[in-house]
Amino acid sequence: MARHKTIAALLTGLMLCTGFLLSSPAATADGLTDPGLAPYVTALKGKKVVFLPVAMGFDLAEGWTSGVRQMVKANGGSFAIRDPNWSTTAEAQALTELISEKPDLIIVHNPDVQSLARLNEKAEKAGIYVIQVNMRSSFSTDAYVGANWQKVGEAEANALVRKCGAGTSGKVAIVQGVLTAATSVYQIGPILKVFSQHPEIKVVSNQAADWDASKAKALTTTVLQQNPDLCGLISFWDGMAVGSSAAIREAGKTGKVYVVTNGGGEQMACDNLESGNFDEYVSFDVPRQASDMNDAIKMLFQSKEPAGSVKFSLYTPNKILTKADLKPGSCWSMKNLPKS
Repeated sequence: MARHKTIAALLTGLMLCTGFLLSSPAATADGLTDPGLAPYVTALKGKKVVFLPVAMGFDLAEGWTSGVRQMVKANGGSFAIRDPNWSTTAEAQALTELISEKPDLIIVHNPDVQSLARLNEKAEKAGIYVIQVNMRSSFSTDAYVGANWQKVGEAEANALVRKCGAGTSGKVAIVQGVLTAATSVYQIGPILKVFSQHPEIKVVSNQAADWDASKAKALTTTVLQQNPDLCGLISFWDGMAVGSSAAIREAGKTGKVYVVTNGGGEQMACDNLESGNFDEYVSFDVPRQASDMNDAIKMLFQSKEPAGSVKFSLYTPNKILTKADLKPGSCWSMKNLPKS
């Protein structure tokens, strides 16, 4: 008898619960409405996003542009580009003009750590979100998306420690970009720190080629003339490393001087690994960075927090590539990017 009362009580409870659920406005036969969807869908509607690179026409800028433009337009925003064409003065002028125009968000590719620092701060104070990509200024804005240059430098240095240790001359050369660029100032320290722990490594040249492949070629030619037994070379960007590789090839040293460089992982990197012009490559993966920028944009607009009130960084994991690692999809191709 007690057992029957217990079962009856359970059934009554289930009926009451069922009646409550059926009468609740949150649970209907038509399903539920995701409360987070509307804020996500509407966050970018009518918003103006502007990209200010150091220049257009090369793999990093084109890859970032393609990925971000598609997302912004697909979500009802507008996307524009201001191209200073490698002129720091023109880039500063463009940023000054943008501050007065007041777009909702600016993506800035800084030429160095100082030139745009105050303007980045001024943009935030004007209520404009600012995302810095790959090369940050000395002023930290709402978000940084890009390479972890410390990890890039450590990976490059460790590659030469493995290749230029006992049984070799131990001589290595470093070709930096612009000395005041974040790529250089945050990368060189970790490289020299690793080398300081390996006295067998001797840095015979540490010079800047200002992102110019021709300068890198001339510099490397001189280093090889002075050090015909050079064991390895680090170049701070693949677009510049092709110049150093050309000098090494012309000197008949391909395969004898271990070339390590970094970049966005475009097809030219895989082609140069395949041909032996590069020996090891640290990719910071431009498509991944574009995706991270899109996430940062969405988060900032959904947060509705004032510009400058929340600051965060999204560092790209490195992909280390050698010829042995190559397979379909190891690199992306500019020629496959959507045109608009």
